[in-house]
Amino acid sequence: MIFFVLYVLMPLIMLFPTVTYGQTRTLNIVYTGGVNGELEPCGCSPKTDFGGVARRAGYLAEHRKMLSPYILIDSGNFIDKDTPQGRLKAEAMLKAFSIMKYDAVAFLKMEKEFPYSFFSGLLKKNKIPVISDMPQYKQSISIKREAFAVNVSVNPMNYQKGKLNILLTDKPVSEIKDLKGWDVIILSSGEILEEPLKVNGTIIVSGYPKGERLGILTLQFDSGGEVLESKHKWQALGKDIKEDINVRKALKEYDAGVAGLLKDDSKPLAKMSYLGSSKCGECHQPFVESWKKTRHAGAFSSLERVGKSGDPECIKCHTAGFGEKGGFYNAKKTPMLTNVQCEACHGPGGEHLLDFSKPMQPMAESVCLKCHTKSTSPDFNYPIYLEKVKHK
Repeated sequence: MIFFVLYVLMPLIMLFPTVTYGQTRTLNIVYTGGVNGELEPCGCSPKTDFGGVARRAGYLAEHRKMLSPYILIDSGNFIDKDTPQGRLKAEAMLKAFSIMKYDAVAFLKMEKEFPYSFFSGLLKKNKIPVISDMPQYKQSISIKREAFAVNVSVNPMNYQKGKLNILLTDKPVSEIKDLKGWDVIILSSGEILEEPLKVNGTIIVSGYPKGERLGILTLQFDSGGEVLESKHKWQALGKDIKEDINVRKALKEYDAGVAGLLKDDSKPLAKMSYLGSSKCGECHQPFVESWKKTRHAGAFSSLERVGKSGDPECIKCHTAGFGEKGGFYNAKKTPMLTNVQCEACHGPGGEHLLDFSKPMQPMAESVCLKCHTKSTSPDFNYPIYLEKVKHK
């Protein structure tokens, strides 16, 4: 009789081998954190041309089926300082989060610099699921994704039994590594963890600075809900990633808003301590002609080509004296100070013009390093670059 039953059941077992035993489920946790207002890379160097919310959204849209089921999380510090431009950045970032359909967004140190009154309307408009330890917000949020019940929180004490528990924090690894009860901890502290840390059963990951990469943590569960295995991937967001058109539209609106900050044509010119290369050329014509052959002479046009000629964060390194008394203000008001010209390196020439005995600022590597940073110019080598712009 036993042999007969086995004879009948064996074909069924072979047809449905994972109905009860051995069944596994997979969930992807796609995350960012510590972006610090980096809406898109500056594009100054191909080696650092990674990241940006338009590429991030484009990748998610194209790979949505492959990633599913997944939850999308930002662990905080996604914006910059509370300035007029910082507020425009925050608005653009929240629009992008809405388009990408983030499941949870943490408001931590950087977000706390902004008043609640600034965020309230934007959050309602964009339907952003925010968690924070600030009293106006929830500290935890529950997410249901297919068969998965997920608890995401900013409170280290708010883990829930029977759920996948994810903690979002901007504290460093050294301060959170001993926390218990959490399956996953996602940091926005700015620390780079190339591979996840595993401490006391907790997986610790950290958002990649400036959003240059998208983190994808894949968890495999057994039928009882226990994590069997985890895998991690950094998805680079290079120029090969197709941008999302709706997020790009939001970025264009941001660019227009930022340019508007410098469109006050009635703003009076300060005493012109900066003169422009034409004035320098009255006495130093050979040097000016030599400068015209360098890339510095076309620095401002490179911004115009990509629609960034009104962005203060860009024009400060593509003009002379921006942000300083008598320096560049905008292309309409101070066209003679566009490009990286004489006074960008040698300092304002106003006093020198009045008294030739007063020397100009000596050329030094420290002057170059104000703009040639690791992120904008990773191959910068002072002796080599100096030869490219040296007067001949």
